[in-house]
Amino acid sequence: MSRLQLKGVGKSYGATKALRHADLDIEAGEVHVLMGSNGSGKSTLSKIVAGSVRPDTGEILLDGKPVSITGPQAARRLGIAIFYQELSLAAHRTVAENICLADLPSRGVFVDRTALEARAAKYIALFDGVTGDDFSPDAVVQDLRADQRQLVEIMKTLAGEASVLIFDEATSALDRAQVERFFEILRDLKRQGRSIIFISHRMDEIFAIGDRATVIRDGEIVGSRQIAGTTPAEIISMMVGAQEETATVADAAPARPAGPPVLSVRGLTGPGFSDIGFDVRAGEILGFGGLHGQGQSAVLRALFGANSPTAGSVELGGKPLHPKNPRATIRQGVAYVSGDRSRDGVVSGRPILENVMPIHYLRERMMLANPSALAAKALPALQALKTKFAGLGHPISSLSGGNQQKVVIARWLIDRPAVLLLDDPTKGIDLSAKADLFSLIRKLAGEGMGIVLYASEDAELLDNADRILVFNGGAIRRELTGAARTRFNLYQAAYEAA
Repeated sequence: MSRLQLKGVGKSYGATKALRHADLDIEAGEVHVLMGSNGSGKSTLSKIVAGSVRPDTGEILLDGKPVSITGPQAARRLGIAIFYQELSLAAHRTVAENICLADLPSRGVFVDRTALEARAAKYIALFDGVTGDDFSPDAVVQDLRADQRQLVEIMKTLAGEASVLIFDEATSALDRAQVERFFEILRDLKRQGRSIIFISHRMDEIFAIGDRATVIRDGEIVGSRQIAGTTPAEIISMMVGAQEETATVADAAPARPAGPPVLSVRGLTGPGFSDIGFDVRAGEILGFGGLHGQGQSAVLRALFGANSPTAGSVELGGKPLHPKNPRATIRQGVAYVSGDRSRDGVVSGRPILENVMPIHYLRERMMLANPSALAAKALPALQALKTKFAGLGHPISSLSGGNQQKVVIARWLIDRPAVLLLDDPTKGIDLSAKADLFSLIRKLAGEGMGIVLYASEDAELLDNADRILVFNGGAIRRELTGAARTRFNLYQAAYEAA
């Protein structure tokens, strides 16, 4: 019996079609797995069902009747609950308060603490024995470990007692015992007739808990399979599609350029990653692959000094590098470019010249600046990236997103670094700007710079990286070189058991 149906559902963001005419049927009493690469449309589909995104086309039916899901509250009233990949907890509130946050029991204008604690206890008891000794109803969420916070979010989702439950990467921070307990709960919910949409990057989990799997590729649903009657290889083939190409990096180029490494990492461990080790050689573009949020960005930020590692060693040009803070790593020759311009890039409200020069200020320890001299240094770097701007005195906000990102990259080209760390640098910019950026990146590598590139778009890695290290669960699971740099191998390593 169909519990939830999507017919011709589509969603576009400008020229980008995030979801195209999606048809999906979720039955009562099943765990239905959604699979696809980064940006394939899984989360967009989930958010449409949960009411946080409004579709442009199509209709949604619940128990055979068309429904209008106008927002998250409307979804909850219809019996739909979602666990978002980005946790939505109130950090300064207690575990019990977060579990009941969507529907706090009250007496008049006051919260009924007795009823709240009794309701929360029901869901906490489901995970008895796997939460940790310091986990309690009155524990403040911000004081909990990452796995405990994720458990609170799961409990909060379960507390809605919804007939349709969506779990988007709900197991990403959990240990094996916690996952097994969660799966026991899901199986019990199946027996009750609940419908569950499940998204995971772990192939072993998909085959352990799923009944059916639907594959989404480039915003389109390409097919569904009964889990019991398929294999991981078949599902990955559906994700890849007919194209099976190696990277377009020149085949004649050696996978591991000769010469000593410019960056050596051994046993690097910190929040979100463990025991990371690799070398980057002069002239090499080393790719970080895998599904989003598997530790790639955390490693890059740790190497830059934005997040402190707890163990391991790093060498830059054969000398110890202690990434305690960005100021120290910048002066030693490490550069970092983030795709999050608003957080890590542009200085909002300031002129283009001021946005392109801060690294030069820092490295030269400048106290006073001559604008003409600075402009003479800034212009070649901006021109190398084909940056379009009216004048250096214009505000950074006058530029398009792509040109703002070019300014952020240009600031590192004035005083060339030894190593360039690229953390999904093309996020949110147009195709023309991407082409300019990667043309320059390949040119810099050709001049001997060591480059580490994390890209959430697989094609960017396959087209540009000499080697690809595939991350899963905060660890490197596989290295792809030469002819092994294929989309199939990239997906297989990304989804293999953690």
